[in-house]
Amino acid sequence: MIKSICCIGAGYVGGPTMAVIALKNPHIKVTVVDVNQERINAWNAQNLDKLPVYEPGLAEIIAQMRNVNLFFSTQVNEAIQQAEMIFISVNTPTKTYGLGKGMAADLKYVELCARQIASVATTNKIVVEKSTLPVRTASTIKSILKQSQNNVQFEILSNPEFLAEGTAINDLLNPDRVLIGGDYHTPEGKNAIAALSEIYKNWVTTDKIITTNIWSSELSKLTANAFLAQRISSINAMSAICEATEANIDEVAFAIGKDSRIGDKFLKASVGFGGSCFQKDILNLVYIAQTFGLNEVADYWQQVISMNNYQKSRFARKIVQEMFNTVSGKKIVLLGWAFKKDTNDSRESAAIDIANYLIEEQAELHIYDPKVTAQQIFTDLEKSTTIPQEELATKIKIYNHPDTIFQQAHAIVIVTEWDQFKTFNYTNIKKQMQQPAFIFDGRNILNPSEITQIGFHYIGIGK
Repeated sequence: MIKSICCIGAGYVGGPTMAVIALKNPHIKVTVVDVNQERINAWNAQNLDKLPVYEPGLAEIIAQMRNVNLFFSTQVNEAIQQAEMIFISVNTPTKTYGLGKGMAADLKYVELCARQIASVATTNKIVVEKSTLPVRTASTIKSILKQSQNNVQFEILSNPEFLAEGTAINDLLNPDRVLIGGDYHTPEGKNAIAALSEIYKNWVTTDKIITTNIWSSELSKLTANAFLAQRISSINAMSAICEATEANIDEVAFAIGKDSRIGDKFLKASVGFGGSCFQKDILNLVYIAQTFGLNEVADYWQQVISMNNYQKSRFARKIVQEMFNTVSGKKIVLLGWAFKKDTNDSRESAAIDIANYLIEEQAELHIYDPKVTAQQIFTDLEKSTTIPQEELATKIKIYNHPDTIFQQAHAIVIVTEWDQFKTFNYTNIKKQMQQPAFIFDGRNILNPSEITQIGFHYIGIGK
């Protein structure tokens, strides 16, 4: 029975996942380690509002388990040495250099973890891939671990996460499935799979724990994200046709969602998908297909990304077109910066592209998101624009509260579907704005007839 776990990486996957494992396995010591001292300090902060990851329900678990059997530390070597099972949960961003630039996953952090484990470990370990990785990455990790000079035996497992940000804690507590890939042809591999399975069996029923070979497990994660992103791009493609034909995308989505062969999930038209997984994983899939000479397969999945980029640019252009073909000098309120509600993650958020487009059109942007910090918003824009930092600061204003943001605004652009945006008093808001007042609803969260009756010029997606 496993008594000590180490997780390398205290980010959006490592933190929540280990919190739930600690909650459901009080007999196991769980240590989350990271070289980023600031991030570890945030996980250990007394003020739970300062946690580096926002997920509904996470703070309550941290408050209950932290320093009981859940620990956050920068002492990586010590945690590796003590652990019987090590989860690798570091970032695997898209490469920005060299071979595979712009498509392949950058595995340098995974490799560094493997090398550190190999150099530090003096007892047998089960090493679990938790990061989203290209298929066959386990062979790389195995090759590195074999170089250990400490006479240590390592077993490699793949245990990809299937978490949706904003519902990650519920996804962990009530998973559709737990996937464990390993070498089930050897006694050692079987034992490793069984050890990880026993951890999950403390709250997950056996029928939901799926075991495969390690390569199938690695590829299943990429495939799942590709299929989900494909559905979003498909419904967004239809939203453009709806706007041209006066059909209603919500009605179309409802109708096809009633087909049991299709289902109704991920058929919500929007300004486009974002987050750390979908685009990165599809680009990775494109690169893998190209590597194996499967160019038609690569082209197919590349189109999912192209459709998503088209949807964002189409929405941004419509803002300018509807506002009499110019937003120069106009105050535009951007509601939302996170890529979806109930998370503070803004990676690949549609808001970044929309903001950049409007800044290029000389608009004055006033931005509010209930969870994303002003520092993060500035960082996102600095990374994605050539505008100098000093000039950028004059083009945008970020608010901690929406009370005064609407005064003399020309338009409101909803980019994130935060629930509070649905409950704003739009009658009072309109009185504060320049006339005519525009609302561009990039998430279709408002009732068009009600907003129009108030006096707004309402523009949604696919309507």
